[in-house]
Amino acid sequence: VEEEKTEEKENEDGTKETVVVSPRTEKYKILRRPVPLNDIHPLWNKHPNECTEEEYKAFYRKVFMDFKEPLFWIHLNMDYPFNLKGILYFPKINTEYDSLEGTIKLYNSQVFIADNIKEVIPEYLLLLKGVIDCPDLPLNVSRSALQNDGFVKKISDYISKKVADKLSGMCKTERETYEKYWDDIAPFVKFGCIKDEKFAEKMNDYILFKNLDGKYLTLKDCLEENKEKHENTIFYVTNEKEQSQYINMFKKEGLDAVILPHNIDNPFISHLEQKNENLKFLRIDADLNDTFKEETKEEDAEEFKKLGEKLSGIVKKALSAEKLEVKAEKLKDASVASMITVAEETRRMQDMMKMYGMDSAMFGDGGETLVLNVNHPLVKYVLDHEDGEQTAAICEQLYDLAQLSHGTLTPERMTKFIERSNEMMMAAAKE
Repeated sequence: VEEEKTEEKENEDGTKETVVVSPRTEKYKILRRPVPLNDIHPLWNKHPNECTEEEYKAFYRKVFMDFKEPLFWIHLNMDYPFNLKGILYFPKINTEYDSLEGTIKLYNSQVFIADNIKEVIPEYLLLLKGVIDCPDLPLNVSRSALQNDGFVKKISDYISKKVADKLSGMCKTERETYEKYWDDIAPFVKFGCIKDEKFAEKMNDYILFKNLDGKYLTLKDCLEENKEKHENTIFYVTNEKEQSQYINMFKKEGLDAVILPHNIDNPFISHLEQKNENLKFLRIDADLNDTFKEETKEEDAEEFKKLGEKLSGIVKKALSAEKLEVKAEKLKDASVASMITVAEETRRMQDMMKMYGMDSAMFGDGGETLVLNVNHPLVKYVLDHEDGEQTAAICEQLYDLAQLSHGTLTPERMTKFIERSNEMMMAAAKE
């Protein structure tokens, strides 16, 4: 056990006294020093050549509390015709659930003004994270006053130009790095092209499309590579899992398609079609290219038409779906029994309604076609056994399989599909 200590203490009146100090209550002197609330030498005020990669990353973590490393950044530093400094970061989007909303902090001589002032920052840049310091901006920002301010428009145009210069320069000189970043920055670039005509003009030649083999192509490359097979038409995929059957068919016939998985892609390809009169984008399941079909002789055309009408009648009766469009085709790939195609215009309208939270059923189910391959044994069975005991079940199975290869079934249809599949397997096992 530690012994108690004594120490002599002098009082204010000059008298002295001895104080017993317990080792458990020994006093400690606390030193206090002022700590600045704001960084008096922020990173954006330094020259880009004086900043290290680690400083940029540390600043990003500190300001935005985001511990995923940014892809890359742009350091803005301008003295004429206006004074502007800042750093814009391109964040990495790890999953489809990550927010695409960024934060751009606006300062005046290191005094914080506001976040995300879209009159100063181009709207599409609000997907990024960064800080911009402009001493020429008023401290009391009025959005109504900024809307018609020519000076503010110049700032916005300058920022947009610097971003386009950075991206186009990277594509020219660091193509491999640019491709590595593309999947993350694609939504931002495409949104920018839709919202800003000048940005689009600078970026048109540097927008990339990933094909089925994982190769990155420009729009010009896509059109050139497919010129002989489908001129001015680009096929695309939105979901590689749901559209895998169609992808396999394309690959077997030596056809290519690009992968467009983002919500922004639908309005973006419509934007490209408006700018390029002869250009047409078709989703891989929009229609059956003649490349997939066997050629029907002219003298057999009438007979095949009657065969198609017969098949359509059998299937509609079995499914109790008189409005369903059924089409018979002679497909080269005999392993494909059935598939669904949806007219491009119809599907785009349905997708747009979903994006705005509207019920796509209001638009109707028009545009959907059940395609049946008459070269497949199951379809041949249906044609040969119109009133057969298993015909109705096979028709339902063909329709549900086509729906599954195209997307998903409703809970009710999925339950019936599983029950029917089990019954068919049990019947086959008893034979």
